[in-house]
Amino acid sequence: MPDKTLFIPHIPELDACTQTEAAIALLDANAPRRIINCANWAEQHPYRPLSSFSVAHSGTALYIDFFSRTNFLRAEVYEDLGPVSRDSCVEFFVQPREDGEYWNFEFNCIGVLNASHRMERPAPTRLTPDELARVQRVPSCGTRPFCELEGMFSWNLLVVIPLDLIGVHYEGKPVEMRGNFYKCASATSQPHYLSWNPIDTPEPDFHRPEFFGKLILQ
Repeated sequence: MPDKTLFIPHIPELDACTQTEAAIALLDANAPRRIINCANWAEQHPYRPLSSFSVAHSGTALYIDFFSRTNFLRAEVYEDLGPVSRDSCVEFFVQPREDGEYWNFEFNCIGVLNASHRMERPAPTRLTPDELARVQRVPSCGTRPFCELEGMFSWNLLVVIPLDLIGVHYEGKPVEMRGNFYKCASATSQPHYLSWNPIDTPEPDFHRPEFFGKLILQ
């Protein structure tokens, strides 16, 4: 299956939004919602919760609104750089340039962030506290941690990632990057590993830039 291509619209007005609802409304009106539904390891992990995202950029930052509806909700990790992928988690991986370096931004449903950049998976450079603080996170679940809950839960998370944090400087012309979007929850009662662009590996593995799709800042 060929790589997907995602055109990311330019919405300068996003930076002027002082309310989360206004930013989400701009995204809903101008950025088509995409589904995260590739169950690449369906035999081992068949659960496929409804998960989606919309994304745009302001010229200075990426705005991503994640949404998910799940049977279980977990947010036990409460400190940045912790193992948030064990919780109810959404992720964005991006390779801004052709030099091979990629960035991983992983968020649990209360907005706790694990983020690094690297050339290869075994050699990450963790984001510093100052860099982590630059990534804005607005979770609908609040920010207090909790043990796993059973039921039907709908939640969203708006994140704002400065473009200069990943070394991108938008000058009004299209910028081509590569990346992928994920939904996972490895330690919940229904573990799952979903991606936007398909991944062809024997076991769940999101750190595979060769399976990133095209992302084009318009």
